[in-house]
Amino acid sequence: MRARLVALVILLAGTFGCRQSIDVPPGFLVVGMQSFPNNLDPRIGTDEASQKIHQLLYSYLLRIDDRLRIVPGLASSWDNPDPLTYIVRLREGVSFHDGRILSAADVVFTFSSFLDPAFVSARKGAYRLLDSVRALDPLTVEFRLKEPFGSFPINLVMDIVPAPTPGSPTEDFARQPVGTGPYRFMRSVTDDRVVLAAFPNYFEGAARNPGLVLRTIPDDTMRGLELRKGTVDLIVNDLSPDVVHQLGRDDRLQVSEAPGTDYAYVGLNLRDPILRDVRVRQALAMAIDRSAIVEHLRRGQAEVALGILPRASWAFEPNVPAFPYDPARARQMLDEAGYPDPDGDGPRPRFYLSLKVSSAEFYRLQAAVIQQDLQRVAVDVDIRSHEFATLYADVLSGNFQMYTLVWVGVSDPDMLRRVFHSKQIPPSGFNRGFFSDPRVDRVIDAATTSTNGSERARLYAEAQRLIAGEVPYISLWHRTNVAVAQRGLTGIRLSPSADFGFLKDVGRTDKPGRAAAR
Repeated sequence: MRARLVALVILLAGTFGCRQSIDVPPGFLVVGMQSFPNNLDPRIGTDEASQKIHQLLYSYLLRIDDRLRIVPGLASSWDNPDPLTYIVRLREGVSFHDGRILSAADVVFTFSSFLDPAFVSARKGAYRLLDSVRALDPLTVEFRLKEPFGSFPINLVMDIVPAPTPGSPTEDFARQPVGTGPYRFMRSVTDDRVVLAAFPNYFEGAARNPGLVLRTIPDDTMRGLELRKGTVDLIVNDLSPDVVHQLGRDDRLQVSEAPGTDYAYVGLNLRDPILRDVRVRQALAMAIDRSAIVEHLRRGQAEVALGILPRASWAFEPNVPAFPYDPARARQMLDEAGYPDPDGDGPRPRFYLSLKVSSAEFYRLQAAVIQQDLQRVAVDVDIRSHEFATLYADVLSGNFQMYTLVWVGVSDPDMLRRVFHSKQIPPSGFNRGFFSDPRVDRVIDAATTSTNGSERARLYAEAQRLIAGEVPYISLWHRTNVAVAQRGLTGIRLSPSADFGFLKDVGRTDKPGRAAAR
C-alpha cells in the first residue's frame, strides 16, 4: 500500500502541464466519471452513472432537499386528501428540450410505464402499491394506492419523460433522451463520453456554463492524473481517499466536502449459530475501531455511523444504543455469551468467522483492519475476497456469515422497513441477514401506514433504537461527499445525495484553451 502511494505521488508530481487538446466544445466543463451510463431512460437506468446523467437531462416530479425532505420539483404542490390518494399539481409553462410543454399526460405516461406488465424495469417494485394514475386536468394528476403507504411521496422523486404525440412512434429515451432538465443531449461515444449542452429554457434558469462533457475514466489513478494535468475540470465521489489526499496538496486544485448519505456496514447472518446471539453481535461491534477506519483508511472522508439513516435525514435519531470501541468490554461479553478465550493471550481463538468482501482495494484493506481488531478479542476471521457480482450473489442467497457492502444514497426512512422488517427477507426485500423482531415489525408497520409527519418521526425514532440495540448490522461509516476541481471553478455545492444538478451553477473564472469539438 505504501509503495503504491509513493508511486502515485511521483506520477502526479511529474504530469502537470498545459491542457491537452481533447474533443471538448469551447467553454464546456469536463467531468470525470468512473463508468459509462447503462441507459439514459430514467425509468430503466438504475446504475449510478446513468442516474447522475438523468439528473442533468430530466427533472424530478418531486425532489429531495438537503434535509432529505420531499419538496416541489416539476410539481408546484401536492395534497394527500385521504390515505389512498395523492393529488399533484404541475408548474405551468415548463418546456421539454424539443419545445413540447409539460402536462399531466407526461406524468401519467411516465408512471403508467411501471404499471404496464410488458414494461421491464428494476424500478417497478417501488410502485407495487400504486393502483392507478390519471390526469384530472392538464396540470393535475391523481395517484391512487392499493393501501396506505406514508413513504409513497419518495416514489414521486422520479424523472419525467414526455408522452408520445398522437401518430408518432414511441421514443427511444435510452439513446435520444428528451427531458426538461438544465442540459439537453448532444451525443455520446460508448464507454468514452456523453456530451450535453445547456438548455436555455430550463424552468429554473439557464446554466452558468455552456455545457458538459462527462468522460468515462475507469481507473482511479488515471482520473487523478487527468485532474492534475487539467484535462478534467471536476470529479465528484469517484476518487479514492488516498488520491484525494494527494490532489488536495496541489494549490491548482480545490477540494469541496459535504456530509453524504452512503452507508457502509458489516452485514451479519442471524441464522448462524454464533451470530444469532445478540451479545456476540454487540461484542463484535465494540471490538471494531470504526474511528480508526474513518481517520486512517478514509482519510477523514467519512463519519462514524450510528445506523443506516444519515444525520442529514429528518427522521435520524441520535439517541440510540451505541457500542463504541471497547475491546475489554467486548472480551467480557464474549465470555458471558459462552465463548471464553481458551488460552488467554495464546494463539487459540474463541471461534472462527468468515468475512466476504469486494475485491476492490479499499474494501480489502478495511477487511484486514476488521480482522486485526477481532483478533485482539480472540476471534479469528477468514477474509474471502470476491468480484462484486460473486459477492452480491452470495449475499442475496444468504451464503455468508459476515460481509461488507455499502448502501448508496439512503434518503428515506422507509429503508428501515426494506432492510429490517421480517417480511422483507429475500426474495421479497433487502433483509439479507434474516433479522426478525416482532417489536420492530410493529413499529415499522405503524410508521409505514401513518401519514402524520410527527407521528412517523416518533415511530421511526423508536424503530432505530430497537434496531441499534439488536445489532443486525455493525454500522461503520457514512461517506463524506468529495469534489476535486480546478481552482478556477466556482459554484460547487454538494448536496447530501451528491446530486449532479449542482453542475448547472458551476462557472469558471479561468479561460482554459481547448481544441474545438471535432
